[in-house]
Amino acid sequence: MPLFRTVLVVDDEASIRHVLTLVLSDHGYEVRAVSDGEEALRELQARPYDVVISDVRMPKVDGMTLLKTAVEKWPDLTFLVMSAYGSQEQALAAVQAGAYDYVQKPFKPEEVVLVLRKAEERTRLMRENKRLKEQRGVSAPLQRILGVSDAINVLTRQIQKVAPVSTTVLVQGESGTGKELVARAIHELSPRAAMPFVTVNCGAIPAGLIESELFGHARGAFTDARTAKRGLFAEADGGTLFLDEIGELPLPLQVKLLRFLQEGEIRPVGENRSEKVDVRVVAATLRDLAKLVEKGEFREDLYFRLNVVQLKVPPLRARKDDIVPLSRAFLNRFNRELNREPPVTGFSADAEAMMSHYAWPGNVRELENAIERAVLLAEGAIITPEALPERLWANEEARTATPAASTLGPGGAPALPTADAMQLSLKRAMRELEETFIKAALRKTRGNRTRAAELLEISHRALLYKIKDYGIDPDAEGERGP
Repeated sequence: MPLFRTVLVVDDEASIRHVLTLVLSDHGYEVRAVSDGEEALRELQARPYDVVISDVRMPKVDGMTLLKTAVEKWPDLTFLVMSAYGSQEQALAAVQAGAYDYVQKPFKPEEVVLVLRKAEERTRLMRENKRLKEQRGVSAPLQRILGVSDAINVLTRQIQKVAPVSTTVLVQGESGTGKELVARAIHELSPRAAMPFVTVNCGAIPAGLIESELFGHARGAFTDARTAKRGLFAEADGGTLFLDEIGELPLPLQVKLLRFLQEGEIRPVGENRSEKVDVRVVAATLRDLAKLVEKGEFREDLYFRLNVVQLKVPPLRARKDDIVPLSRAFLNRFNRELNREPPVTGFSADAEAMMSHYAWPGNVRELENAIERAVLLAEGAIITPEALPERLWANEEARTATPAASTLGPGGAPALPTADAMQLSLKRAMRELEETFIKAALRKTRGNRTRAAELLEISHRALLYKIKDYGIDPDAEGERGP
């Protein structure tokens, strides 16, 4: 169900009104179509609308006049502009006057739906920001950066200091430490909080597409550019753009980013003039940018522009005091999300010790995944070591292993194993037995996971987790049959 419900289409061409009414209605919108701006104003005064999609050139009251009146009288109204090919300057002027975006004629109706979806996402974000601020106060963004350690306390104080100003910030930290949470907190504690927070992973977009994604393109700029496109800088206008993995940005794009940071202007691909945008940049990286500069893989001038304020997010192994509090927070969350009944209420002392001794190379993200798995697989109200991933057990066994020298007999000769020295891992034996039972159940049900779960008296979801954990091929087991 779309966030927007009511749409007013304004165009003096009957065919445009007809097509948009059909397409938007099919996508769940309630549509009313009128032929000119004068009629549109009467309609807006008569009933509330979420969106207006209006042509620029119309008789009586044109689109620009309609836009200016609508922005003044109905500030929460989302306004989209349609303009004929060749009148892009008018469309840009409309955006500067308060329109959310524009599409150029001729267009595919689905393109209008896509722009509407983007506008809905922007509105949803703004409403969520407002709701959070009203519900939980200004400290709400920092509440998501969980921890009690000195390192986290230092980080949250730094965020509070840099958030109110528009200074560029560089967030450094390993993968999974929560760099995006830091960027979001900076945005939500800033005067820009009601405006968009736009995020992009510079390493996830192909080199040939990232310029268009960031800066947009003009119609006809390249083969597939059938319509003009606003880039992410334009989407973030008034708000914050989070450039994750900035170290992966190609060198030619680094030049364009530097120009924006120096002049506050962007130039879409295929355009011959620049446009001003008001965007705060927060960048993040897990790579050492200074070393990339030495190798010639990152521009030194851009590095200094980005590195005005540097925030370092510590790895989880450097703040072990946070492991148990984080685990309990994730436990409460996954109880709700997984509808766990009865809920898991805590961890055994052995489980907490095992989690605290582990290095967590995947940081908070790895811990979060481990707790989700544990909540799902826990047999009772308390998470015991048996519900934790095997890698934690391997780490604990290595940590507590008897030194090799103690296995030597008199004179340094190898000693025969005794009952005390033999591997008596109940955990390993339980896993082997569990794997055997799962395979037997899959063979008996010829690979039917639902029936196998019933035989094993566990949930279907828990069975799927165990199948993945043990690397079992259910279809292969099913082919073996009973």
